[in-house]
Amino acid sequence: MDSLEHEIKELIIEALNLEDLQPEDIDTDAPLFGEGLGLDSIDSLELGLAIKNHFNIKLSGSSEELREHFKSVRTLADLIRNLQGA
Repeated sequence: MDSLEHEIKELIIEALNLEDLQPEDIDTDAPLFGEGLGLDSIDSLELGLAIKNHFNIKLSGSSEELREHFKSVRTLADLIRNLQGA
């Protein structure tokens, strides 16, 4: 597992108080919302804030564009790498 992806999984668990999950329980490519991890719109706000603060990045763009980036752990990792210039 990629270290950034693992870090994102740990952040998801911590930020959303999902104590019953381990990073290994979260599929890197599974949807975070709906049928995947089952997160909702409130979770998306909390997760967005946690990612912004943890990785010191600015999340901007249309809501549709951001929704695409928040599809899975892998798409979030790609977004963070791009915003950090890695």
